[in-house]
Amino acid sequence: MDAITAASPGGVTPPAARVTGTIRYWAAAKAAAGTAEESYEAATLAEALDAVRARHAGRPRLLGLLGHCSYLVDGEQVGTRDRAGVRLTEGGTVEVLPPFAGG
Repeated sequence: MDAITAASPGGVTPPAARVTGTIRYWAAAKAAAGTAEESYEAATLAEALDAVRARHAGRPRLLGLLGHCSYLVDGEQVGTRDRAGVRLTEGGTVEVLPPFAGG
């Protein structure tokens, strides 16, 4: 079990409590959001991203970009995991990393 997901014995995940933290936007996501960072209050990454979509409903470029971004939660890559199963921690950080060329 890793630091950003948890399940009880039997594989049932109890509801997560809402916590506060910081979302940081990088590169094109930062430009599209119009800010480098903002706070969140959410239990899971999916909940935090839903709040971002609601808060930035008038920024279609950001809304389109979110589906293509990679995410780090407290320094750990989320990868292909279901965003609803990625729990957030009090005082944690979500990094929003848009795709970019080069390497």
